[in-house]
Parts: sequence; C-alpha cells; structure tokens
Amino acid sequence: MASTRRHRYSEGQGFGDPYDGFDLDPPTYRVNGRLVDPADDHALAELVDEAGIDPEAVDPAALVEVGLAYAAIEEYEQAIDSFGRAVAYADEDSPTACEAWVNRGVAHAQLGEYDEAVGAYREALRIDDDGEHAAAAETNLAYALWELGDSSEPLDRAERAVELDPRLPQAWYNRGFFLAERGLHEEAVRCFDAAIALGMRDASVRGERERSAAFLEDAVESETEARESAAAAPERARDAEPEAREAAADAADPDVRERGE
Repeated sequence: MASTRRHRYSEGQGFGDPYDGFDLDPPTYRVNGRLVDPADDHALAELVDEAGIDPEAVDPAALVEVGLAYAAIEEYEQAIDSFGRAVAYADEDSPTACEAWVNRGVAHAQLGEYDEAVGAYREALRIDDDGEHAAAAETNLAYALWELGDSSEPLDRAERAVELDPRLPQAWYNRGFFLAERGLHEEAVRCFDAAIALGMRDASVRGERERSAAFLEDAVESETEARESAAAAPERARDAEPEAREAAADAADPDVRERGE
C-alpha cells in the first residue's frame, strides 16, 4: 500500500524553452508514434536495443526530468525506471546520479517499498553527504527507516537534514514528528511552526502541530492542578491541628471521659 505521507523529490532543472524533444531512441529505432506509444514499456523492450545507444547522446538530467514527470502523475514504476536509466547513463558519483538516487528512493517509498528506498537514499548519501540533494536524502531516509520500525536513527537523520538545509520544510516537519514521538512536544511545536512558515501548510503538518499543542495544554493543566493541590495541603494540615489537639486533650482528661459516658 502506498504511503499517504509527503516525500521530498528534487526540484529538477526543467526543460528548455523552446523545448527540444528528448528521445532515447537512436534514429534507426524510431517508430511511428501514431501506431505505437513510445513510452510503453513493452514497446520499448521490443523495439529499442539499448546496446546500440551511444551513451554520449543520452542526457541523464533529462531522464531525471522524465522520472519527475512520471512521479507527478503517480506513475511510480515508470519513474523508478527513468531514474534507474539516469543513474546508468550519468557519470559515476556525479550530482545527477545523486539526484536520480534520491528521487528513485522517493518513488520506491510512494509504493511502500521502504527497503529499496533506504538503499537508494544511502547510495545518494554515499555519493555526496553534504551537497545539494543531501538534505532531501536525509529527511526521506529518516521517514523510510521509521516505516521499517527503526525508532532511534530517524531523529538523528532528521536533525542532520535540518542542519544541511534549514530552508527545507519537510526536514522541519520530520524533525517535529520524531520529537513528538519521543514526547518532546514543546520543541516539536516549534519545528511544525518552522515548516508552516517555510510553506508547508497542508493538513498533515497542522494536524501534528495541534496534537503536540494539545499534549502541552494537558501537561500545563496537570501541573497547575498539582501546584494548587500542594499549596492547599498545608492549609488542610493547619485546620486539622486544633481538632487533633482537642481530641488529644479529651483523651487525657478523665472527667471528660466520665461526662461523655
């Protein structure tokens, strides 16, 4: 089942204006688009021999854009394939390869494939752990690890993401989420406020903020009641002292006991 939680894709570089059509197919493999959908996976497998493609003629950044376009319409399997092609054709350990790995991890996460997502994020961080896409890799890695049941590493990853890019709202949101899970609601509210201020205003972040704020209000009420109860205790003790002394005197006076009888 796909996760309903928002994940962080890279922004991409966009296509040129005017856009020069991009096509993986060399001229000898081009087909009539009116008869065969060139984006159809089965058609590509049958009509395109990738061994005949000149790697120098392929633009890996454009493949990342294609993957992002697929992700935008929730075609995550095709997005994963496009990002995989980008990795294959990009220079090893290049920024484009790093970006492709991050986005591939996001697409896997959207399908609930968190093991694959974690592997993709770690590969992106292996390439560059403090570059342009490192914060996105860290914050997405934090959530994927959480989905896999890890309760210790995600907060550290979220903290790292905020350090790398304090302007990334998803990083603040994830940090707040993991702090709230540890009961640190005051700091969590500050994180959610930062995420909202940076433009993340959807229902999920507002809901998490309200939940943490409610915990804080309950804690304040409980503390107030405890203080009032503690302050009232000496008064009750003082009120009881005369009665205690009177009872002690009655017990010590034989005449009182006789009259009482």
